[in-house]
Amino acid sequence: MRKPNASEPNTDVIQGTLDLLILKTLSLEPMHGFGIARRVEQISRGVFKVNAGSLLTALQRLERAGAVDSEWRETPNARHAKFYELTRAGRKQLEGETADWQRRAGAVARLLSAEG
Repeated sequence: MRKPNASEPNTDVIQGTLDLLILKTLSLEPMHGFGIARRVEQISRGVFKVNAGSLLTALQRLERAGAVDSEWRETPNARHAKFYELTRAGRKQLEGETADWQRRAGAVARLLSAEG
């Protein structure tokens, strides 16, 4: 991770959250890697930007784990791309990771609002 300068906000994905962001994105519809990266950036309103290398590594890891399946398809602009789709195991993983993330985020929110 590179350090942002003072005038530019940090858009690095927090370690351990990329899989969750991918799974959540794919829960909406199957899509190719570029589409996943764009959707994460759009939904996060630019807070997260996904590096292509990190995305590919995460997709390969999720595919090996059985959380996503993939197949080559034609895109709307007549190109071929690998499309990824959430599996039943991926949906279960998404549920577990979502609950864990909400628990952790709640704990951080409580710590940040605590008067000390």
